[in-house]
Amino acid sequence: MTPQPHILVIVPCYNEQGAIANVVHELTAVRDREGYALDILVVNDCSTDNSLTIIRSLPCSYLNLPVNLGIGGAMHSGYRYAYQNGYDIAVQMDGDGQHPANELPAVLRPIFQQEADVSIGSRFISREGFQSSFSRRLGIQYFRWLNQLLIGETVHDSTSGFRAFNRRTIEIVNRYYPDEYPEPESIVQFGLQGLRIREVPVRMRNREEGVSSINTSRALYYMLKVSLGIVFMYFRLNNKRHR
Repeated sequence: MTPQPHILVIVPCYNEQGAIANVVHELTAVRDREGYALDILVVNDCSTDNSLTIIRSLPCSYLNLPVNLGIGGAMHSGYRYAYQNGYDIAVQMDGDGQHPANELPAVLRPIFQQEADVSIGSRFISREGFQSSFSRRLGIQYFRWLNQLLIGETVHDSTSGFRAFNRRTIEIVNRYYPDEYPEPESIVQFGLQGLRIREVPVRMRNREEGVSSINTSRALYYMLKVSLGIVFMYFRLNNKRHR
């Protein structure tokens, strides 16, 4: 029999004291039901609430970052842990409860079937469940257009933080992963490095705890900043490919 792939689910956590326990318990229930060889790693990004105390009581491993690195730095820490510990698959799931653990098998399926190097859970294929705010949907449509322009890849939900990577992708993100707003920037990174990207429909929930840092007043700033990051990523990697 082929041995089961060893999976690490990485959960970034910043001030998620009201949601993180439920996220971990949902994951353990899915692991036991599906029979996955799955470990959970919570990356506490210097939370100022009671998150760390709660995490220490949960059935998971954790990294406690000494300074706040943001989502990109927290995930890079988790991916380096996955690489150094020999995991076959790394999964990102948010710590705020937006990503139901019951959708994990759908996100893992393209990786298990070797159809993709990167699998992304998308809200916008079946258009079921929580669909995000109007301003964020406009931004996501803009990033879809930008990805098509730069790498010829259509990704409907490039800001989704519900994604799975195979070992080849883990090796790449171990070396470099964008910081601050990494999800849309990394799509260009993956496309230029020849990785196969597959989206799968998932139902997401509204966040159980806390408030998003990207509100309507910051949406334009976010789009401009991420656009610059994407363009710089494109030229940096494109130049390397042609040397």
